[in-house]
Amino acid sequence: MKSLSARKHNLAKVDRQLEILSDNQSIGIDTFRDKLEGINLYPLKPTGIEIFQVNVGKMCNQTCKHCHVDAGPDRKEIMTKETMRQCLEAIRDTDIHTVDLTGGAPEMNPNFRWFVEELSAIGKHIIVRCNLTIIVANPKYNDLPEFFRKHRVEVVSSLPYFSARRTDAQRGDGVFEKSIQALKMLNAVGYGKLDSDLILDLVFNPTGAFLPASQESLEIEFKQKLKDGYNIDFNRLYAITNLPISRFLEYLVISENYEGYMEQLANAFNPVAAEGVMCRNTISVGWDGYLFDCDFNQMLDLKITGTSSHISDFNIKKLSEREIIINQHCYGCTAGAGSSCGGATT
Repeated sequence: MKSLSARKHNLAKVDRQLEILSDNQSIGIDTFRDKLEGINLYPLKPTGIEIFQVNVGKMCNQTCKHCHVDAGPDRKEIMTKETMRQCLEAIRDTDIHTVDLTGGAPEMNPNFRWFVEELSAIGKHIIVRCNLTIIVANPKYNDLPEFFRKHRVEVVSSLPYFSARRTDAQRGDGVFEKSIQALKMLNAVGYGKLDSDLILDLVFNPTGAFLPASQESLEIEFKQKLKDGYNIDFNRLYAITNLPISRFLEYLVISENYEGYMEQLANAFNPVAAEGVMCRNTISVGWDGYLFDCDFNQMLDLKITGTSSHISDFNIKKLSEREIIINQHCYGCTAGAGSSCGGATT
């Protein structure tokens, strides 16, 4: 499977994605702005900037069917070392406590380890969103668990399910087996263990056009199945709602589930979840240094407005006062228990 970009698919163009998302009339749902106005939350404003999420590149060793980044081996967009230096300077003397590194497979950026070392040196808590298979994909990545341990990195890893059939259906043949192998390697250096401060969290997202079940119940089930079947331990499970962006949008359109899925998201709108959306305490940095309210806005090229729209012009005061850009995909973060890069928000 190739990325939308490599296939020159019309959904590789963000304008086409936004055109589909903006067609509310045929679906019969309110605009997301109307929903926020109804609870006196528009315009949506930050509560402060605590998390700095950096997409260091779209290159990945996998091409997952539901990837909202449209990442894959054929993507060549990679953050440069100079842009990483600008990120370091931007946050060095701020109260931003966490740097969340994502991709693609962030480890494939040739300057990934240098960046982690520099972030560690300035005292930032580091999260790496690891797809697990990268650890066993090539011998040069086999030492990643030990590298993560050395720098006290929090590892957040996607595992669609605790069985091979459902995992491989979404992520590719053999992914489950490799993921289990990588999890055992992480456990071996202390990750996910009760007596360790090395955090290993898993991410679940549905394989179809429906909302995730209760995060709490899923975590209990995952822990039991992975422990009983493979003697694997982890800390928390995050249940994340699929947003109608990129390859998941392609799936919805091809399977004729788009309208029904959008209705489902809109009908499940939760005002409490809306108050806790991640864009209120996070800034997202694209591989080219441009700034976004969240990772999802980044994939739709919805850059923040006004000044300080690039990391080279980073101004935390102005960014803390900005108006957050919204669109219909935002329903995905406010449906049911809410959804964020840290799982449910309520």
